[in-house]
Amino acid sequence: MPIHKELLRHATERPDKPAVVIDGLSLSYGELYRRASAIYRCIQTLPRSNHRSFDLPGVEKLVALSLGNHIGFAEYFVAATALPNACAVIDPMMPPDRIGRIIERLAPDVLVVDDDASPSAEIGRRLGIPVVVAGADPFDLTETKGELPDDAEGIFLIGFTSGTTAEPKAYYRSRQQWRRSLDRGRAVFEIEDAPSTMCPGALAHGLALYAMVEALDAGGTFHSVRKWDAAAVARILSREEIERLVAVPTHIAGISRAWAGEPALTSLRDVLTAGAKLDVNGVESMRRLFPGARIQEYYGASEIGFMTVSTLVGGKTDFPIDRVGQVYPGVEISIRDPDENDVGTDVPGTIFVRSDLIADGYLWGDDGQAFRVTKAGATVGDLGELDENGMLRVIGRAGGMMISGGNNVYPAEVESALKSCPGVEDAVVFGLADAYYGQRIVAVVSGEATDAKMLADHCAGQLARFKIPRQFYHIASWPMTSSGKISRRQVEAAVISGDGLVLRLSA
Repeated sequence: MPIHKELLRHATERPDKPAVVIDGLSLSYGELYRRASAIYRCIQTLPRSNHRSFDLPGVEKLVALSLGNHIGFAEYFVAATALPNACAVIDPMMPPDRIGRIIERLAPDVLVVDDDASPSAEIGRRLGIPVVVAGADPFDLTETKGELPDDAEGIFLIGFTSGTTAEPKAYYRSRQQWRRSLDRGRAVFEIEDAPSTMCPGALAHGLALYAMVEALDAGGTFHSVRKWDAAAVARILSREEIERLVAVPTHIAGISRAWAGEPALTSLRDVLTAGAKLDVNGVESMRRLFPGARIQEYYGASEIGFMTVSTLVGGKTDFPIDRVGQVYPGVEISIRDPDENDVGTDVPGTIFVRSDLIADGYLWGDDGQAFRVTKAGATVGDLGELDENGMLRVIGRAGGMMISGGNNVYPAEVESALKSCPGVEDAVVFGLADAYYGQRIVAVVSGEATDAKMLADHCAGQLARFKIPRQFYHIASWPMTSSGKISRRQVEAAVISGDGLVLRLSA
């Protein structure tokens, strides 16, 4: 991990300060560094796997973590990313067959799990991979000699992201990329004074993993929970007087509902969101819940890193709600046509990025349909447009465009209109095959709004006629992915199957 020098400094200067707190269990900076050093020495004694089918230049030991939000995650991650090691972070909530294919292809030198009876542990043993259970401490904590190697160049992280198929794609990153990002982020997000940070998301995903590393780099205390529980998170925010919250909008909406009727959370000075676009209703709800907080959001991708950042509330100038902000320091953005020509301002096209924060590439799964690097820069295929002030508007994900009645319609635009409707908490829009229109636009909403005509009339005031959904459905509770985002595939499947998860709305 690219913060070992900072960890040593924090452990030396403030050894008793809590570094990580999860469900009441705490690990101080001194304990974190000492335990990570012991784990590192243990890792170095392990034999290397001879089953790996790919080359990781400069990597001596590959450690796979399938831990979930375990209190031991930080110490194993620190040890596993110290030179010359690299770490692969696997979500234990994925289907076991998918975990099995990942572990088999990785062939790590050791697999760290949180439960000896978990599917990941059973898969590792079946494949002949050494399995370590976090908390069992298979290392000598009495041995205190030596320090973790200083930060250096080279691959340190393998992550997984969904692509155009159901199989996760494996990308890898270097220490230099994250070091540059962390250095810039300290100033952008104003965390030089090490605020306490809460991120309730899964550490196996980029948002929470980066938030943890960012907090440890700055010397702050990182808080999380083993399992997502909106009420529990709200209580922690209040009791611990957390200063900074990093979360996806759906998690923040859950906190708001769970804390309804309770005093505002006035300790929060910053709230940072990503993963989905904030809407007007969401921002207003956050103003009430966190009255003293600056509200920011960023737009990025696992393979590309930060692209833009915006301040919606509490900045010198509040950014427009329909934009995702201006470019992150060190990043250049252009909008290009299918031939990769720059289309200029106020014209939609594919978002391309030039940056020194871009991932090195894929170990596997490069389908050529999303992340790619060309002479024009790097792209994950997202569509957007820039205005004359350099503000970016994201139109939609690659492949998400619907063609209805011969017209191009982007789900994000329709969802944004619906989320501004009174009584709508969230919305998902997609197209279904239709003999007449080609695709008919379908919307699923949550909240108190249950009248299709009212929803259609609201859309009519903001959208062209051909963009108004033909069918409306209501959902009481969204199916979620392990990263805290709405599972759009499950919502669409529920509409198609009529399995009772959604209710058709009438005018």
